Amino acid sequence: MKRQIRIGLITSRGGHLFQLNQLASFWKRYERFWVTDRGLDTDYFLKNEKVYYGFFPESRNIINSIKNLFLALKVLSAEKPEVLISSGAGIAVPYFLIGKFFYKTRLIYIEPYDFIQYPSLTGKIVYNFVDLFLIQHHFQKKWYPKAEFWGKLL
Repeated sequence: MKRQIRIGLITSRGGHLFQLNQLASFWKRYERFWVTDRGLDTDYFLKNEKVYYGFFPESRNIINSIKNLFLALKVLSAEKPEVLISSGAGIAVPYFLIGKFFYKTRLIYIEPYDFIQYPSLTGKIVYNFVDLFLIQHHFQKKWYPKAEFWGKLL
């Protein structure tokens, strides 16, 4: 019997979480887990989901980035996902690095819709090693020429 594909949804709270939640018709078909931050929005959107809580703030915080790197080793070792999906922010970086280089996990990154005047830091970091980089606005193509546009989540 073939094992069902397991996916990991890695996201910060707020708009990043909301954008991934817009893909519920896709991710509900798979075994899944989430990595995010505690908050009212995560309690609401993820009340019946398997959730791991990362260390926040994660962007531009070296201590929490290191903690998240070790947490990523632990979570990915236990979950063994075939695919990781993220719409940011910085929490994606340690999971994508560990997933790609230790577990050969397929990586999908969705550049947040609101980054049209400049690229996100997370997008710049993961762009060259993800398997699929999606943009939500055609303006984003100038920073990510190999990215694909599949539509908007907002």
